[in-house]
Amino acid sequence: MTTLLSKREVAARLGFHPEHLMRFARQGRLPKPIKLGSATNCAVRFVASEVEGWVAARMAERDTAA
Repeated sequence: MTTLLSKREVAARLGFHPEHLMRFARQGRLPKPIKLGSATNCAVRFVASEVEGWVAARMAERDTAA
C-alpha cells in the first residue's frame, strides 16, 4: 500500500510552511500532490516515496556539487 502524507506532514518534514510547500509543488519544484476530491479546496496528499525520492535527489546534487 502507498503511504500518503498531508501537506502539513510534508511541510514539517522539510521545514517549509504548508503554503510555501504548495507553491513549490505548483511550480514543479516538488512532487505534485494527489487531489482527494473534485472541489477546488479538497484535501491533497503527497506520495511519501516521491517526497523521499525528491530529498534523496537533493542530497545527491549536494554531494556531487564542486
